[in-house]
Amino acid sequence: MTNKVPAVTLAFWVIKIVATTLGETAGDAASMSMNLGYAVASTIFIAVFVVAVAAQLSAKALHPFLYWSVIVATTTAGTTMADFADRSLGIGYAGGSSILFVLLMASLGIWYWAAGSVSVENIVSRKIEMFYWGTILFSQTLGTALGDWMADTNGLGYERGAIVFGLGLVLLAGAYFFTKISRVLLFWSAFILTRPLGATLGDLLDKPIDHGGLALDRFVASAVLAVFIVACIALTGRRSEQASSDLKA
Repeated sequence: MTNKVPAVTLAFWVIKIVATTLGETAGDAASMSMNLGYAVASTIFIAVFVVAVAAQLSAKALHPFLYWSVIVATTTAGTTMADFADRSLGIGYAGGSSILFVLLMASLGIWYWAAGSVSVENIVSRKIEMFYWGTILFSQTLGTALGDWMADTNGLGYERGAIVFGLGLVLLAGAYFFTKISRVLLFWSAFILTRPLGATLGDLLDKPIDHGGLALDRFVASAVLAVFIVACIALTGRRSEQASSDLKA
C-alpha cells in the first residue's frame, strides 16, 4: 500500500481550513437550521464518517476527493458531537475540551506505542490508517470545543477568535521554517489548530448578527465552501499531473 495522505503543502492547509469551516456550517445547518438537534445530527454524521472511512480504508492508493470527503465527514461529526457534549450534556466547553484533549493524547500515544511513529508520511498499512483517522476525529472534535470556548466563554467573539488561532498557525509556520522542532509535532499542532480556526470562521459566517456573526444562510455558505474545496482539489491534481509530465519529459 502506498502512502494515502496528500503531500503537506500550502494547498493542503488551505483545503484543510476551508474543510473545517465547511464542517462547522454544515454541522450547524443539520442540527440548527433543520432542527435535528445535536444528538440526531451526530448520529447521522457519524454514520457518514463510518461509510466514508470504510471506503478510504479499502482503497489501495490516494484518491484526493475520497480523502477530503473523509476529512469533511470528521469535521461535521466533530462539530455536532462537541456541541452535544458541551451543550446538551452540560459538560461545558472547558470540560469537553479537557476530555477530548485526553482522548486525543491517548490516541496518539497508543498509535506511537503500536507503530513507533505518528508521522503522516508512514500511512502505509490499514492498522496505521485506522489510528490516523481515529486521531483526526478526536482532533476535529477537540478543535470545535476549543473554538467555541475561546469565542463564546472567553468573550473574544468570532472575528478575534479567528485572529488568535490564525496567529497561532503563523507562529507554527515560523517554527517550521526557522527552528528544528520536530516536524511531526508541528504537523499535529497545526492540524489541531486549524479546526478551531475553521470553527470560529464558520460561526462568523452563519451566526446571527446580534451574536457577532454575519447571518449568512448555512446551506448557501456550505455549498460555496464545498465548491471551493472541489476546485482546489482539482487544481492541485492538475498541477501534480503537469509536474509529473514535465519530469518525464
